[in-house]
Amino acid sequence: MRILVAEDERALARAIVKVFEKNHYSADAVYNGEDALLYLETGNYDVAILDLMMPKMDGITALRKLRAGGNRIPVLILTAKSETDDKVQGLDSGANYYLTKPFDTKELLAAIRAITRIQVEVDAKLSVGNVTLDRTTFELSSPYGRFRLANKEYQMMEIFMANPRRIISAEQFMEKIWGYDHETEINVVWAYVSYLRRKLTALHADIAIKSIRNAGYSLEESA
Repeated sequence: MRILVAEDERALARAIVKVFEKNHYSADAVYNGEDALLYLETGNYDVAILDLMMPKMDGITALRKLRAGGNRIPVLILTAKSETDDKVQGLDSGANYYLTKPFDTKELLAAIRAITRIQVEVDAKLSVGNVTLDRTTFELSSPYGRFRLANKEYQMMEIFMANPRRIISAEQFMEKIWGYDHETEINVVWAYVSYLRRKLTALHADIAIKSIRNAGYSLEESA
C-alpha cells in the first residue's frame, strides 16, 4: 500500500513517512496542496493524508478538486484545527477521517486501517498456486513453510500476487514502491526479485517470477 503525505512541516512529514515505512507501507511526502493534487492524479497511491493549512493550495481545496475529478481515494485529514466546524467542513468535503495534532502514531495507523478496511478485507490473503500472502501478518507461505517478508519484499510480492501473469516493468515497481523522487538505482528491483525467487524456491512453490526480456517480470505457474 502506498501513501501520500501532504504536510508543510517537513520534519513532521519525514517522521510520518518513517512511521509508515516501519509498518510495511510505502510513503512519499509533499509540502503543498498543489503538489499533493498532482501526485494523487497519477493514480499511484492508495491513501492520502492532507494537512489543511498548506501553501499554494490548502487541504480543503485540494480535497474538493480531487473529489470533483472523480477520485475516490481514502483521505485522512491531519491538522491542528480542532474546532467542530473545521471537522464538519473536512468530512463534508469528502474526507474519510479527521485526526487532530498532536496525535498518537497508534491512532494514525488505526485510522489508515479503518479507511482502507473495505479494500483489505476483500482480499486479506492473496493466493496463487500453492503460495499464499497474508496481508495482515506479511507472511508468504506454502504447505512447506512460511517466511515473514521485509517491507520492500512484501510490497513487491503483493504487487506480483495481485496481478498474476501480468508483465510488470522495473520502472513500475520503482514508481509504486520507491517513489518518483527516490535516488535508489533501478537495479534494486532485480535484487529484490532475486530475494523473492530464493524464498519461493525454499517454499517449493509451484509459481515462479519470470523475466520477460526488455519488458519486466511476471508471476507465472512453474512448468
